[in-house]
Amino acid sequence: MPILARMVPGPVTVDIRRGALHDLPNVLADQRISAGGQVAVVVGPSFGATLVDTVRHRLGSASIFTLGGGTVDAALELADAIRRAGTFDAVIALGGGRVIDATKYLAARLGLPTVAVATNLAHDGIYSPVSILDNDSGRGSYGVPAPLAVLIDLDLVAAAPRRSVTAGIGEVLSNLSAIADWELSRTETGEQVDGLALTFARSAAQAVLHAPGTADDDAFLVTLAESLVLSGLAMVVAGTSRPSSGACHELSHAIDHLYSDRRRHHGEQVGVGAAFASWLRKDTDNLERTVVCLRRHGLPVTPAELGFTVAEYADAAVYAPQTRPGRFTVLEHLRLDRDALGEAVTAFTAAVS
Repeated sequence: MPILARMVPGPVTVDIRRGALHDLPNVLADQRISAGGQVAVVVGPSFGATLVDTVRHRLGSASIFTLGGGTVDAALELADAIRRAGTFDAVIALGGGRVIDATKYLAARLGLPTVAVATNLAHDGIYSPVSILDNDSGRGSYGVPAPLAVLIDLDLVAAAPRRSVTAGIGEVLSNLSAIADWELSRTETGEQVDGLALTFARSAAQAVLHAPGTADDDAFLVTLAESLVLSGLAMVVAGTSRPSSGACHELSHAIDHLYSDRRRHHGEQVGVGAAFASWLRKDTDNLERTVVCLRRHGLPVTPAELGFTVAEYADAAVYAPQTRPGRFTVLEHLRLDRDALGEAVTAFTAAVS
């Protein structure tokens, strides 16, 4: 009999609410991830002692490990430490994007599933098959298994620095630009577009675009968190970051490489990149909607608001295609030289200021 339905992989649990962290033991047991709580919990170096005590109290059989940094070397070092410490059923990533990305990477090395417990909403790595880690060449993307379960405790999110929450808005909105780049590639190169992944990615962006309220409201935070998870699911379905990553992300990765000591939150950088890419495509609808939403939530829109001059951002735009060899976006399509990109950045800034 032919298979008449497409099987879509997804997390066994997505729990977004206040107090979600306290139900972590039940999630591990009920979903048969770890009945006895023999898990390795990875936290960042600045993770609060009170929360560590909470985890120890809730998961008495867990071992807690501190990640040294968001680098490949730090992830590999911690993987070795976890391996030496004993046998575990799963690895719990308890923290922000850096901790979750590193944990997904090291868990893949250990052959263990990851459970993501997010403490902020800065980017869509909460549930995605990609880890962004620093390496000797700057910063790279690595394919990894997506988390088996996702918990987002709004109590922890509300206590996080505001920018580490609002940055996720730019991340999700950039889906609109990434989708436009994907569709441009289909027209110009014949690249196949996965319609289901596209649907998930667009729905995530539209939900945040039209959600009332601000990052101070639980209802908005739930919408943003769900949209970040949905963006990750789009990448899982596509088997690539394509539905959520186009010229917007190339520009951000170029900034990371060229100006590593001045980079901002990833979501802030891709939000500006999405606006600029939409302007390059003459995509007035996406440009206007993106700019209005970024402004409403107090996010940067121009390179200057990110802290870069026209010349610096133009240099990043020149370098950007090198960050994703083989990916076709509006930058590869137009092939503008350094002078033309400088003029484009100037004109874009004037148009949205």
